[in-house]
Amino acid sequence: MYGTHIESSRHYGRHWHAVYGLGLLDDGAQSSASGRGPVDAFAGDLITTNPGEVHDGQPLGSLSRRWRMVYLEPPVVQAMADDLAIASPQGLALARPVIQHDLELRTALDLLLQRLAQWNEGPQAFSSLATLACEEALAHTGALLLSRHANAIPRQASAAGAPAAMRQVCDRLADMLQAPPTLTQLAAMAGLGKYQLLRRFTQAYGLPPHAWLLQQRAEQARNRVQRGASLADAAADCGFADQSHMTRIFMRQFGFTPGAWQKATAGRKRQPPPQ
Repeated sequence: MYGTHIESSRHYGRHWHAVYGLGLLDDGAQSSASGRGPVDAFAGDLITTNPGEVHDGQPLGSLSRRWRMVYLEPPVVQAMADDLAIASPQGLALARPVIQHDLELRTALDLLLQRLAQWNEGPQAFSSLATLACEEALAHTGALLLSRHANAIPRQASAAGAPAAMRQVCDRLADMLQAPPTLTQLAAMAGLGKYQLLRRFTQAYGLPPHAWLLQQRAEQARNRVQRGASLADAAADCGFADQSHMTRIFMRQFGFTPGAWQKATAGRKRQPPPQ
């Protein structure tokens, strides 16, 4: 789990995350594409994303907007669902990209975000009491979110929902981050023409293979940096041309730089665990 607090006029292109996202739009408004079509969100609205769900975002009616988000790895969300006895054979998904008129969830998320911010303020923030406060806020927020706003995972957001040939292509791309196959090779693997492959892959995953691969590299680099790899090593290991190239893709996909991510995760590692 990690959180972000961003104020930006940036127009984010189509991208996806490997994690669930839940956020609060604090100021301004934005228009975005989602797995359910185009949506608008305004100050006070909650915004969500599912793993693999392609979306974008741009300011609406103003120069910028400000929002806070928490991002949860799928095993964290699944553990919450198991605890609540919520089951879905196809996997869990958040039902709406914009949630309105749920004051209780908005209040719970705001408290969680405040406690996370306090937890990052200094050494005293890493006490057992602060940890307990964050865990309680997370459990309460997750229970409200999943019990009210989760359903079966939509086709576009699920790799399991893609045709077998497209899953095979996707797996091959993920296995060959540094030296991906050519479009001709991918098409031959799927038994399709190159244009057919492009069309069907985009229908299944929301992006063509090249764009999907760049974002997969960014996710892999995020994980490597979190585990302690240097920025240069993460860029090289994940197939980026150089560190600057990785930074551009990071900003496009996550809204923050690899250096900011490294600083946040390194600071966390330096602190002693709660006793």
